[in-house]
Amino acid sequence: MGVDCRNWDEDTYRHTILQERETQCRTVFRTAFAPSPNPNPDLIVAASSDGSIASYSISSLALDFSNGRGQNSLLARPQRLLQGHDGPAYDVKFCGNGENSLLLSCGDDGRIRGWRWKEFSNREGDSPLQGGHLKPILDLVNPQYKGPWGSLSPIPESNAIAVDNQGESIFSASGDCCAYCWDVERSEMKMVFKGHSDYLHCIVARNSGNQIVTGSEDGTARIWDCRSGKCVQVIDLVKDRKLKESHVSCIALDASESWLACGNGQNLSVWNLPARECISTIPTRASIQDAVFDGNQILAVGAEPSLSRIDMNGAVISQIQCAPQSAFSISLHPTGVAAVAGYGGLVDVISQFGSHLCTFRC
Repeated sequence: MGVDCRNWDEDTYRHTILQERETQCRTVFRTAFAPSPNPNPDLIVAASSDGSIASYSISSLALDFSNGRGQNSLLARPQRLLQGHDGPAYDVKFCGNGENSLLLSCGDDGRIRGWRWKEFSNREGDSPLQGGHLKPILDLVNPQYKGPWGSLSPIPESNAIAVDNQGESIFSASGDCCAYCWDVERSEMKMVFKGHSDYLHCIVARNSGNQIVTGSEDGTARIWDCRSGKCVQVIDLVKDRKLKESHVSCIALDASESWLACGNGQNLSVWNLPARECISTIPTRASIQDAVFDGNQILAVGAEPSLSRIDMNGAVISQIQCAPQSAFSISLHPTGVAAVAGYGGLVDVISQFGSHLCTFRC
């Protein structure tokens, strides 16, 4: 069959090829289940490497998946889409509950931005792309530091955020070796946590003790007092456990906030914080990139297409095959539904029973 090349548009062809390659190389760094009066998960928000923040309907995607259409057409149409950051968006969280909550994100541009979830999700009549015109009500920027002759340092990236809903504070893990505490109401910085010698990968809030926990490329996890800004405990994974890998890639707290899981290369270690001791070190087949507690068990993902369920003593209970060849994050809904996100712009939503509800590409 011949092709008429007289109306060939080289620019359109090149643009189409570039779009296809960008889609294939896109990474979803983090997802978050949106607050809803419905006890079952309804909407999920994804932060991607192109800086976008997008929401998707799980029920609609699950219907397509069950009808067989999801296998052939993974590319999902977002309900709402924001261009949140210049550069990759690394994390997304919700601050508060219900419709009055804030949708927060952070990224490579060193910004933390927040939108009213009610305004973002209820823009009736708008197309998904029109959500991109919604201005943030919160726009925080990491500080720059003066060097010789008054020169300013680059704005360090924000790699992760944690939320203290009671104190109305946001905590961020930054690329300048520091963690920051931000006041949501005043939109200003309240405190700087200094002590790490390399950039921070992760951060969680330990609300019961008015503390935060940070994990760094320097191989340590540190616990900080939010009242004084001082470090109260250093967990040195390399020194204490004699591990070869030096960086802390992820950290997770259980519901009691007494147990801490740390990802460290191809190892996952579990720590009892009141006793200040490690109770188990679990070797893994691939580098751990995220973990979360599910009751007395730990869900972990990493540089392989699988979701591992591990007990506190280190025994692997199950492994579920996942769509992303490399998974960067796992999010857990109170019902037990999990979302695994990663390379290729893929998100795999898995039920509490281990079955795949849907798989889609952002």
